[in-house]
Amino acid sequence: MIAVIGHGDLGDTTLELVEAELRARLGRPAKGVGALVRAGAGLPVVFARAARETGRRLTVLLPAQGVVPAALPEPDRRAAGELLVLAEQVRLLAFDPADRDACVRADERLVKESLTVFAVWDGSHSDGRDATAHLVAFARARGIRVEIVWPEGSVRGRS
Repeated sequence: MIAVIGHGDLGDTTLELVEAELRARLGRPAKGVGALVRAGAGLPVVFARAARETGRRLTVLLPAQGVVPAALPEPDRRAAGELLVLAEQVRLLAFDPADRDACVRADERLVKESLTVFAVWDGSHSDGRDATAHLVAFARARGIRVEIVWPEGSVRGRS
């Protein structure tokens, strides 16, 4: 599997740049290697679109409470609908999407299941909201290949 992690505060212009770069990278030959993403707005959606456009099988992880899907925060609900349409497989993963630490643990599980992680990351340190640096280190410590994706012109912030 190829998974994506990255900053959650990317604006439309940066997401367009990232989507083009992800499409190029996902278009490289890797027969039978699918794509894996945790449901959410922004980066998960552009990754999913790029994966499907390049013919990759897409698996979407949805948060769950027990054996039923958990309610996503409002900004992620519409995105989850598109992700479900794009997905070939949907899996439930027990975590609370409103709890930052639970989301980080869910992303750690996503990383563990991957052969390659695309990290949409500007190189900044993790802070109380963004755990991208932590997840990059987590993947590398497990010998999982990490490709940094930060196209020229990318900026953080919702612009």
